[in-house]
Amino acid sequence: MQENFRQFLERLRGAKELVDLRQPVDIRHIATLVDQSDKALLFHDVIGYEMPVVSGIIRSRERAIMSMGCSTYPEIEQKLQQGIDRPIPPKHVETTPNKQVIRVGDGVDLFKLPIPMSSIYDGGPTITAGVVIARDSEYGMNSGIYRFMVKEKNLTGIDIVTPNNMRLFAQRAYEAGHPCPISISIGTHPFEIMGSGFRAPLGVDEMAVAGGIRGAPVELAQCETIDMPCIADAEIVLEAEILPTGWVYPEGRFGEFTRLMGGLHWNPLVKVKAITMRRDAIYYALHMPWENTWLAAPTRYQAIRRALKTAGVQVKDINVTLGGCAFWHAVISIRKQAGEGKNALLAALSVMDLKHVVVVDDDIDVFNPMDVEWAIATRVQADRDVFVISGARAKPLDPSLPIMPPGVVPTGAKVGIDATIGEGIPHERFERIAYAYADRARIDDYLAGKADAAPAQGAATPDRVATLAGKIEKLIESEPRYYQDIAAHFADYDFQTVARALGKLHVEEKLWQDARGRICLRGSAFAAEPPAKAG
Repeated sequence: MQENFRQFLERLRGAKELVDLRQPVDIRHIATLVDQSDKALLFHDVIGYEMPVVSGIIRSRERAIMSMGCSTYPEIEQKLQQGIDRPIPPKHVETTPNKQVIRVGDGVDLFKLPIPMSSIYDGGPTITAGVVIARDSEYGMNSGIYRFMVKEKNLTGIDIVTPNNMRLFAQRAYEAGHPCPISISIGTHPFEIMGSGFRAPLGVDEMAVAGGIRGAPVELAQCETIDMPCIADAEIVLEAEILPTGWVYPEGRFGEFTRLMGGLHWNPLVKVKAITMRRDAIYYALHMPWENTWLAAPTRYQAIRRALKTAGVQVKDINVTLGGCAFWHAVISIRKQAGEGKNALLAALSVMDLKHVVVVDDDIDVFNPMDVEWAIATRVQADRDVFVISGARAKPLDPSLPIMPPGVVPTGAKVGIDATIGEGIPHERFERIAYAYADRARIDDYLAGKADAAPAQGAATPDRVATLAGKIEKLIESEPRYYQDIAAHFADYDFQTVARALGKLHVEEKLWQDARGRICLRGSAFAAEPPAKAG
């Protein structure tokens, strides 16, 4: 798919998923207006700035689906898997529209960019949608999305408190005593956002994954002042260096994916050496937290599915829940073999920073919280089915963890709940209530005037009862039947006649039940044995 950033905005506009606001708007109002809107917003006249601002473009499930060219949300995971399985290396181009304006040296002025603030607790205006490309002499290319809080006209921080490949690159450069060059591409298609948001193994180029998602190479152009590529289609590119300062400068607070305000972070400084942009550039402000969520969650789906496949567990469905911030909670349904509930939990809890995982049988709807809670209530014994893993790697943004010194990776607990039916427990215990004739007796039809016809055999008489009792006795000789099955089998008799016929057989002491509660003949091979008396 060759669609670029602007073409995607136009597609959103055509689908009435983007609203153009052409009146003057104070930049300090942008974040709250986006939060209140069910559409993406394009602010054409931001007071004090020459550049329009767009935000919220992937802030809903529907727009995330549109951004990936999909028709359903699960297809996004498939697109990501396509990019991982069939990456397409980037293509380098000589010319790019984001070189129409080039500002270097003293001409660099981040304060001229319409970079909004978000929360009342933010430490400053923050670049949120920059796709960062870095290179390491040993590990190759890396791409990711990181936040840059503006401090001076050419100076920011970079928020890399979480252990990841970008932090490793910056740490290695710091230890070697030299800066780490990076390009920051702002205003790129969600394909590149999705690819750079995937935590690829060291040595894997996320822009090749983005190309696989796109189905065509991502076009890269060479920067002007650093030996790094940038995304050629971007609206704005910052050419910068992470300075070898170490993680010693205070930064924040930030609004996080947790829907909470994070604490103060300690981060390196970033010097911006050049700004290149389109002549009519649009600034993209990625709105936290939901605009981060909808394309982040599928990366968890893919990683969980891969881990379970390696463990040999057959997965039906996965739900990385929004209540768990699309990072920390997963509910997984499996087609279970003996012992696989625990195996699935161990595999899933190894994925990224998942904290709490529930594994259920394939009859449970993982997207229905009541169904999942019901499985926990009816299938779990805590001493057998709940386990806690202490001392596992945790995410620093977890507010339930104690505060750690800068640079120290925290550890925490992971919880697994095996809410599958335990081995040795009959599945008949978990047969749900299902009402007879649900396939044909519909309330809407009766509200519209439907009337049932009287049975052909007429009302109950002693002769009809005796005749039917003989037929029932013959029916259950070869196979036990539930009461409702018998009533349905003899639907040409009214229900009272069926009940009286069964009552007659009971009086004659001919009826019994099998272990599943079906009606059979007393003394037959199907008849259940009474439990032994205690003592």
